[in-house]
Amino acid sequence: MPIALVNGVRLGYDEYGTGKPVVMVTGTGAPGRIWRTHQVPALTRAGYRVITLDNRGIPPSDPCPEEFTLHDMAADIAGLIEHLGEDACPIVGYSLGAIAVQELLLARPELVTRAVLMATSGRTDALTAAMTAADLELGDGDGKLPPRFAAYVQALQNLSPRTLNDDEGLRDWLAVFEMSAVDRSAPRGQLGIQLIPDRLRAYRRISTPCLVIGFQDDLVIRPHLSHEVAKSIPGSTYAEIPGCGHYGYLERPAAVNAAITGFLSGRTP
Repeated sequence: MPIALVNGVRLGYDEYGTGKPVVMVTGTGAPGRIWRTHQVPALTRAGYRVITLDNRGIPPSDPCPEEFTLHDMAADIAGLIEHLGEDACPIVGYSLGAIAVQELLLARPELVTRAVLMATSGRTDALTAAMTAADLELGDGDGKLPPRFAAYVQALQNLSPRTLNDDEGLRDWLAVFEMSAVDRSAPRGQLGIQLIPDRLRAYRRISTPCLVIGFQDDLVIRPHLSHEVAKSIPGSTYAEIPGCGHYGYLERPAAVNAAITGFLSGRTP
């Protein structure tokens, strides 16, 4: 995996395919490889060179146990684009990654031609604050849950009723979650920056074409929060994918990929 030294931090990234570059930024605690199963193949088939980023705090990027900010994450994305020698390119952000991209659109709009913002928010509501406080408390302990219990909680939080009610499919999801259980103390630095102030008014200054995607059954970032972002960004488009939760890009990849590739090619969903 290539490593870029950006803003004094070593950032891991991967590149797939050839053609026009598109940068993909993940959410809290997630490595860049989450995009490899569904989004990377779809985008490379569409003629893009896909660049996936391991955000600071996620190995092999530097752990950054000290405090860092959303603006640091936005600066990391900008620094990676410049490290790759790109003038400007489209960016796809998901969850916390999308919020970081929104800050990039304000700070360095010249680096982004188009932005897809999935499962995003422009403010912290009561449920997000409660979930983050619980995650921080867990991370400040030993950060570990029994794998089966962690898998069950992850399924309830991130999957749609459509998937939860599919016994055979759910067993596969639970097996994957159990095998890939995350030590919640590892992404400790990312957890606190989920508690953002209300940025919706600031987003009125964004001029980059944006597609905001909400997931109908998302319990982590409820779709009305994503819709608020779309209404705040002038000229943006909002699309809501039915039958999926917070992991909509994994539950309904064909619909998500169609929305992304269509928007990046200039078509409106």
